[in-house]
Amino acid sequence: MATTMEWSRLICDKRLGMEEYHDPRPHTRSDFQRDYDRLIFSSPFRRLQNKTQVFPLPGSIFVHNRLTHSLEVSSVGRSMAHEVALGLKSKYAGEEFADRFDDLRDIVAAACLCHDLGNPPFGHSGEKTISTFFSEGGGQKYAALLDRSEWDDFINFEGNANSFRLLTHRFAGRRPGGMAMTYSTLASIVKYPYVSSYAGKVGKEGKFGFFRSEEEIFRRVARELGIPEIEPGRFVRHPLVHITEAADDICYQIMDIEDAHKLKILSRGDVMDLLLGFFDRKERERAEGSVSRLADPNEKVGYLRSIVINALVTSCAEAFLANEDSILKGEFRAPLIAHSEPRLREAYAECSRTAYAYIYNAPDVVDIELAGNRIISSLLESLTEAVMNPDKNYSRLLLSIVPGQYDTRAESPYERLQSVLDHVSGMTDVYALDLFRKLNGHSLPAV
Repeated sequence: MATTMEWSRLICDKRLGMEEYHDPRPHTRSDFQRDYDRLIFSSPFRRLQNKTQVFPLPGSIFVHNRLTHSLEVSSVGRSMAHEVALGLKSKYAGEEFADRFDDLRDIVAAACLCHDLGNPPFGHSGEKTISTFFSEGGGQKYAALLDRSEWDDFINFEGNANSFRLLTHRFAGRRPGGMAMTYSTLASIVKYPYVSSYAGKVGKEGKFGFFRSEEEIFRRVARELGIPEIEPGRFVRHPLVHITEAADDICYQIMDIEDAHKLKILSRGDVMDLLLGFFDRKERERAEGSVSRLADPNEKVGYLRSIVINALVTSCAEAFLANEDSILKGEFRAPLIAHSEPRLREAYAECSRTAYAYIYNAPDVVDIELAGNRIISSLLESLTEAVMNPDKNYSRLLLSIVPGQYDTRAESPYERLQSVLDHVSGMTDVYALDLFRKLNGHSLPAV
């Protein structure tokens, strides 16, 4: 990569849609802190409390949902960014932009907080259900109405791209710039900075970072921050994306193991062995000594989980600093986890192998995916038919209950179908199930 990104440009508190009001002077709260606070109080963030992470929403045993996961990722991301900032401030001491590294903690904390905002209900399978509705299901009939780039958005539907849309799109009745986030926060959530036509061709299989409808918005952000465009519609990552990604990787893998213990999918012995595998002999003995003083089995696992996360945070921060030059050149490819200490890397890989073998195929997890697939597919069938044929009697009835912020009568078929995905992906598990029952006559008011 010929162009090297510059920290003096990469840390930018200009707000999307509010560029003319930009005031670079210091304030009591930085604009990055305002990003964080704005997200905490937003409706899309609150809805995450009723969206499945991996396991079905809790009954008597509490496991993670999208909200608690996002809060934990934000906490881990902030800690990692803090360690990175200390290293960068030392390296660039004397440079006039060195004090800006203090903002890294708040940028990453905000980016981590909103990284899952665009994910649909019913866990990770929700994305696949939406994409296969168009590639294999009832949505195939709309292919002839769209150009290739628009169709690629639907058959590769991606929660990461939907998060960027949710933050930046001007929904009906909203102000320009969507949630008017800072440029640096927006860039720091885009793990796969390219359009859907590259999905499956570069990066992680089937992933992409923004829909065609938001491509120009991302290009504007990238231009301001000095992020190079490799080829049309494909950019390098903002450096802080690597920290956001690492925080997410750490949390979902380690916390899924802890949740599996609470649900008795994995035995305490198996979980203890997995977590103790992150340490060398001396560290392991010290950890076992500390654990032996705890009587509660969940506390034992929780203690080990905490020191594992701390070790991974430190190792990933060191990996970032060691590879900063290639990161700034856009040449760094692998996740930070893959560049952590060999022992930590192998222990993490063992957790991943265990999760895929025993957790993600657990009966309760598969059950929620099967139910979610049926519910989401049914809602998509009804709602896409309604927006494409709005003058039919049933369509008018159905569209009357769709929130007004979604432009169901947009001019183009692409935008009308997008309005359906905006609505469905924003639903909580409970709301989607309730609407499914009503539309299928299984639930009626006052009956």
